[in-house]
Amino acid sequence: MEKVRIDDVDNSLQPAAVMRHLTEPLGLTDFAINYYELEPGDSFAFAYHSHDVQEEVFYVQSGTATFETEDGPVTVEAGEVIRFDRGEFQRGWNRSDELIQAVAFGAPLEYGEQRKLRHCPNCETETDTWLERTDDETAVVAYCKRCGAETGRWFEGSMEGEVP
Repeated sequence: MEKVRIDDVDNSLQPAAVMRHLTEPLGLTDFAINYYELEPGDSFAFAYHSHDVQEEVFYVQSGTATFETEDGPVTVEAGEVIRFDRGEFQRGWNRSDELIQAVAFGAPLEYGEQRKLRHCPNCETETDTWLERTDDETAVVAYCKRCGAETGRWFEGSMEGEVP
């Protein structure tokens, strides 16, 4: 048995105000679990993305999340759960004025190939991207795989460079 107090787990540098990886502290080996708090304008992920082998489930505990999907936007309110299958593109946002608290579950633990699509200003289209931490570990930067242009930059507690 493992027990973890969410507030005791370090916050991760993400496009959400709070993102705490609970997988390792709980000693999980078969699925992932993450806790999120999204302030207005925050996102669950760095890009519109899909997982090759992982299913993903989001439980919205409070607030209202809006997920971009291939079928258009889907609203998920407090007390609701949404599931994304392997290979299904999605990205969740807080488009409201209220804080979102949510938990995300993924199984199996490994992502497999993960495609991340972001708008590239140079290519003028959605392109695959890769993410990289800065040398000083204070930011995460997204780059276009096609031309190498920067498509987003996030600092702890900041959405600089992000255009929802």
